[in-house]
Amino acid sequence: MSSPSTEVSPGWWAFVAFFVLAIALWLLMRNMFTRLRRMNLAEKQRQQEAERVRQELAERARGMDVPRGTEDSAGLGDGPEEGERRGDEV
Repeated sequence: MSSPSTEVSPGWWAFVAFFVLAIALWLLMRNMFTRLRRMNLAEKQRQQEAERVRQELAERARGMDVPRGTEDSAGLGDGPEEGERRGDEV
């Protein structure tokens, strides 16, 4: 009489391997999307901070009440008018 076999068939090992790989892929994708979301949020925060700084500087400039491009601004104007060149440019 033959006893029942305790060996596992190759088909069963293929199923287990496929299942393990599917779980690993799912975990890697989840990690990737989490990192992408964090990167996008960090980029948005940097952009918001830069916009806040620009607005703050614009408010300070308005508070100084110095018109742009005048000689009183000690050379801090808009630069040369269109068509004109600065003398130090080559």
